[in-house]
Amino acid sequence: MQRHLVAAAALLLALPAAYAAGAASSQSIIPGQALDSSAPPTTRAALAKARPVTAPHAMVVSDQHLASEVGVRILKEGGNAVDAAVAVGYAQAVVNPCCGNIGGGGFMMIHLANGHAIFLDFREKAPLRATPTLYQDTQGNVVPGLSTKTFLGVGVPGTVMGLDTALKKYGTMTLRQVMQPAIELARKGFVLDQGDINVLDTRAWSFAGHPNVAAIFLDHGKPYVAGQRLRQPQLARTLELIEHDGTRAFYRGPIARAIVTASQAHHGILSMKDFADYTVQWAKPIECRYHGYTVLSDPPPSSGGVTICEILQIIEPYPFSKWGYGSVESLHYLVEAERRAFADRNTYLGDPAFVHNPIDELLSAPHAAKLRATILADKATPSSEIKGSLGSTEGTDTTNYSIVDAHGNAVAVTYTINYLFGVGQIAGDTGFFLNNEMDDFTSKPGVPNSFGLVQGRINQIEPGKRPLSSMAPTIVLKGGKLFMVTGSPGGSTIISTTLESFLNVADFGMNMQQAVNAPRVHQQWLPDLVFAEPGLMSVAVEKRLETMGYRFKMIPSWGADEAILVNPRTHLLEGANDRRRPAGLAAGY
Repeated sequence: MQRHLVAAAALLLALPAAYAAGAASSQSIIPGQALDSSAPPTTRAALAKARPVTAPHAMVVSDQHLASEVGVRILKEGGNAVDAAVAVGYAQAVVNPCCGNIGGGGFMMIHLANGHAIFLDFREKAPLRATPTLYQDTQGNVVPGLSTKTFLGVGVPGTVMGLDTALKKYGTMTLRQVMQPAIELARKGFVLDQGDINVLDTRAWSFAGHPNVAAIFLDHGKPYVAGQRLRQPQLARTLELIEHDGTRAFYRGPIARAIVTASQAHHGILSMKDFADYTVQWAKPIECRYHGYTVLSDPPPSSGGVTICEILQIIEPYPFSKWGYGSVESLHYLVEAERRAFADRNTYLGDPAFVHNPIDELLSAPHAAKLRATILADKATPSSEIKGSLGSTEGTDTTNYSIVDAHGNAVAVTYTINYLFGVGQIAGDTGFFLNNEMDDFTSKPGVPNSFGLVQGRINQIEPGKRPLSSMAPTIVLKGGKLFMVTGSPGGSTIISTTLESFLNVADFGMNMQQAVNAPRVHQQWLPDLVFAEPGLMSVAVEKRLETMGYRFKMIPSWGADEAILVNPRTHLLEGANDRRRPAGLAAGY
């Protein structure tokens, strides 16, 4: 059972060429795969011993320990969960440069102690000069790398405006108060531990190709090693500009000009108008119920909430808690539900400013019953037999962190620059990596993107449009009270990872640490494969499922769920940093 795919056997059949071209001393990494693939797989015995961090008042969990410590510091100084979320977001931009970002965008889910829930969309937008055929040649073929390795792949970043908007509406501290920890970390530097080095090593081979990147992220041309201090004075100056002038510095001032200048110099299409026109938006969360729990997650342009809730609607009648974790029955019905929900996701969901999203239909009880009736008890359904279930359409890497404060306010944030280190380039002396989020669009209907997702025209590139995302920062209530805050990076695997962290607690009785550590399963309609982590199944279970028609690809690990549980028995907060991100930390007081 302890089988591993080599790195070239990319998750979702789409290892980016940029990673595959790495030097022999560098380890290639697949989109969504854990950053520390050297970590041993979790055994059942190790899983049973896993225990979360507990705290009586407040908790912060992120995949970078220094960022978590910043969040706790803000909370202890009297800030609320939103203040801490903004502070952690900026700190991540310094200490987690691969994934924490101000060069990308994302989503924030907020649940206040008074019961009010709200979703903030600060997803990137396509430049105004973008076209549906932007990444195709004159024969209509998709040109590999254009959407991932060049400035054509850069969407208009939303993180700075998103964090500023959340702080102004729900925070209690000043921008200076929440940004100072990040500025200090950038200016004074921080000591790299092995977890940080594991991340930097994944792209160290590519840093040398860009002198302004190499000057920061290589030590005189050589990769950093654990124990060295990484200083980022250019990023410190950029953060100081934002601290002083707010969003104006980023969207109408010197930072925007630097990005546009670099884009034009490298045959990109970003303009000052793209930045000046950028907006964020508030929305009502997707809401569904499952076995007495209320799940609050992301609406479009994220597909995360709709897909998670559709899966939950399909599987609700099945006795998962009786069947148990990793059983033939629970894996069979979960995979079949994922297969059908992802077919709908890839067919119908997109930016609501451009397309109609049939959310009410997708999440209706009759629709779930119709899909459930197509699942055979003893046989896998070939994905070729599954289509978007509502009929034809009208044709129109990442980090996550979770926070609960002493008042009971909760925030879940997932934001991204897509690949590790995004496009791999920095604009001038701004000091931060730019996203390659445009790859989340459909470069051509029917052609897989870098996460293997096969999508239609509903997610095609259009000027000013936000690409469909799988991000799913999620908050779960029980009896109307806060129960869980969860979410993960990992491209399309975000949906299954976030869903399974909840099911592991709700149906399988795990504590929060066991739930995020447990081996995972993922099926996304196409390709017709089931991705699984070592330790998920016994040999007997795997053989039985194979006789039912399933084909498995074993991936060492993926995702990084950073979660918090409010234990209904002890009322303590349980914080769990995913074992797949050893640089992370759950911390509270």
